Amino acid sequence: MSSKRRTILAAGIAAAGTLALGAAPALAQTKRKLRFGVGPLLPTAEDTKKAYLPLFAHLAKELNADFELFATTDWAGMAVAMGSGQLDLAWMGPWGYIVANNSTGCTALATVKYDEKPTYQAIVIGKPDLKVTKFPDDTKGMSMSFADVGSTSGWLIPTWYAKEVWKIEPKTFWKYTEGATHGANEMSVQAGQVDMATDFDRNRNAMIESGRVKASGNKILWTSAPLPNDAIAVPKNTPQPFIDQVQKILTAITVDQAKTLLPNHYTGFVKADHSAYESIEKAGIAVGKIKRKG
Repeated sequence: MSSKRRTILAAGIAAAGTLALGAAPALAQTKRKLRFGVGPLLPTAEDTKKAYLPLFAHLAKELNADFELFATTDWAGMAVAMGSGQLDLAWMGPWGYIVANNSTGCTALATVKYDEKPTYQAIVIGKPDLKVTKFPDDTKGMSMSFADVGSTSGWLIPTWYAKEVWKIEPKTFWKYTEGATHGANEMSVQAGQVDMATDFDRNRNAMIESGRVKASGNKILWTSAPLPNDAIAVPKNTPQPFIDQVQKILTAITVDQAKTLLPNHYTGFVKADHSAYESIEKAGIAVGKIKRKG
């Protein structure tokens, strides 16, 4: 068994005990059980499960189903799970979704809204005392932490900008490391462990609001063009009636409902399909991480 497969199975075992309490005993034998997944959106898998559990509980209730919620520790693990029949539906980052789509044929059915917008931006943060007039030119030789290679804003987009726009090789231009979570990147910059790190605007705002980092603990050095928010995706060959049903449930969530079902600032969903993520797919092809279909 691969390490990635073990990762999600281990996460699933941890999740099962937590979610068993959410089942309705009288109906447990007659209801189907859906397996939901969510990627590494917060610093730990337990943080992520706790934050996203209300949404998946609502979805399962509306579908008249029991459920388990699995939290992966990397985006690649989500693709493995989606392709090996371990999940029925997942909340996936844009790049994680494209990787999974390219290898398994899974498809997006909705995009989450954040402050009523279905888009967000990648950022590079730096220590507050860094003297940077022009990015990235003035940062050559500084230490830089990229996020997990499955992250859209933390790896794919800055890698694409480096290749196509800035015309630099990140691993030689900076003292480069990769593989950190977004939360770890924020805290590493604040602690002075690295000069710079990748993140996305939503995460930085959320960590400041929660008190995990201080607004003065870092500064934004670069911001990308708008990117599509996270996808809700289902495996290849998922029946269309199920897709239609899930889309109807998710897009019916109001801003007021979102306050209790979703983490702070998420305000609902818009209907989507694969075409919403074509810009991410093109970036993945450009950096050589996925192959063009057909």
